[in-house]
Amino acid sequence: MGHPVHLVIDGQQHELIVDPRTTLLDALRDHLENTSPKKGCDHGQCGACTVLIDGRRLNSCLALAVSVDGAEVITSDGLAPDGELSDLHQAFLDQDALQCGYCTPGQICSAAGVLREAADGRPSVVTEDPVGADPEDASPVDADPGRPVELTEDEIRERMSGNLCRCGAYVNIVAAVQQAVGKAAQPAAPQTAQQAAQPAAHRTAQAATGEDAR
Repeated sequence: MGHPVHLVIDGQQHELIVDPRTTLLDALRDHLENTSPKKGCDHGQCGACTVLIDGRRLNSCLALAVSVDGAEVITSDGLAPDGELSDLHQAFLDQDALQCGYCTPGQICSAAGVLREAADGRPSVVTEDPVGADPEDASPVDADPGRPVELTEDEIRERMSGNLCRCGAYVNIVAAVQQAVGKAAQPAAPQTAQQAAQPAAHRTAQAATGEDAR
């Protein structure tokens, strides 16, 4: 028996009738033909399906569509409205932070979540001396809205650790996030002969938004 679900996907209103067991990922891909979030492991371990739910990142393969009824869902494609690339998309292209592009939409959504978390002052396990931390307590502390967290390399690596890249583009992914937050990131490393021989489409905006690889 189907269950009605109302979602706002990339700014568009959608009314769906879904099996209560349908994940948000399957609702997006199979019901709405939104192939920006990718199905990788389907167990919440790779991050390829990451989207933003009411501004916070979430593995869409782990959330039932009915559990996010009424939510605003933003995919990587939604971060580039009318084809205008966001700073994150552009940074991933500038830093050559992708190869096959399959994980890239999830990486970009996760990075967008990281930027917001840091701006809100939310610490990670590697944040040094978070405001309000008890020296005897190693558990995370509440955000301090008045003190954003500086996104160092260690911070970016820790916060992005839930998003796997089987092509191994991690160094350039870190550089892309640094560029997006205004860091003086180093230019992308010179390409190997094998990378230079890859089709240019592997590094296009379509790959970054998730429009090319289903």
